[in-house]
Amino acid sequence: MSPNRRAAAGSAPMQRVEVSAELKALMRRLKLGQLLDTLPERLALARTQHLPHHEFLEMLFADEVTRRDHHSADRRAREANLDPTMVLDAWDDSTTVAFDRALWAELCSLRFLDQALNLMILGPVGVGKTFLANALGHAAVRRRYSVHLERADKLFKRLRAARLDNSHEEQMRKLHRVQLLIIDDLALHPLGVDQTNDFYELIVERHRECSTIITSNREGPEILSMMADQLLGQSALDRLQSAAFELVVEGESYRQRQRPQPGQQRHDE
Repeated sequence: MSPNRRAAAGSAPMQRVEVSAELKALMRRLKLGQLLDTLPERLALARTQHLPHHEFLEMLFADEVTRRDHHSADRRAREANLDPTMVLDAWDDSTTVAFDRALWAELCSLRFLDQALNLMILGPVGVGKTFLANALGHAAVRRRYSVHLERADKLFKRLRAARLDNSHEEQMRKLHRVQLLIIDDLALHPLGVDQTNDFYELIVERHRECSTIITSNREGPEILSMMADQLLGQSALDRLQSAAFELVVEGESYRQRQRPQPGQQRHDE
């Protein structure tokens, strides 16, 4: 019987077990100090359930692996610039926002990443496009894909500054390599010649090699109209769309549903 099943089956009350100072010191030297928070309860469980030594160790190490996996995922999500509140479990299904749920279920499987396919999330302002993109980014991080999210205007501004300090090629190489690149709010502002060139290079270099998610409140022809170089823009969009799913999101403003209500406590209080 597994430790979890034994725990569920037990009915005897557990008594707290004191952990010796020597054991605490040894665990800290082995970088297992975080286990000390739950070790007394785990020792008590092992005693009341008469767990064999190997099952007790399995339970203990499973706790540590889970903790480290969560810590690693949180760190990589921060490095990817993902919003910590925009995860799949936090989506409000009661909203009237509408999109293809069958396609969304397929996207959540992340098979499109294995096939180096793209995704365009399109729809009016405020319907949750950024939320959905972030949610897929978090899912990808947990599967240990490399992810980077950046708002389009900030990305192109950063790349413009990189030209001035001769780090542009290095920055572009990093963007070429990331397994999932999320560009949020593309074409919210016009793209100049350098910005269109950067967009073209990103799409061409990543085409059929890595996945890109684009969110925009404009459709393809409107996105193209915002680019200074129409030829490069058309070439980039053709490549992007030829290997892309398209998720159209419509309905009421999802963002307005997230506004704090009277009497609602802020999370940072």
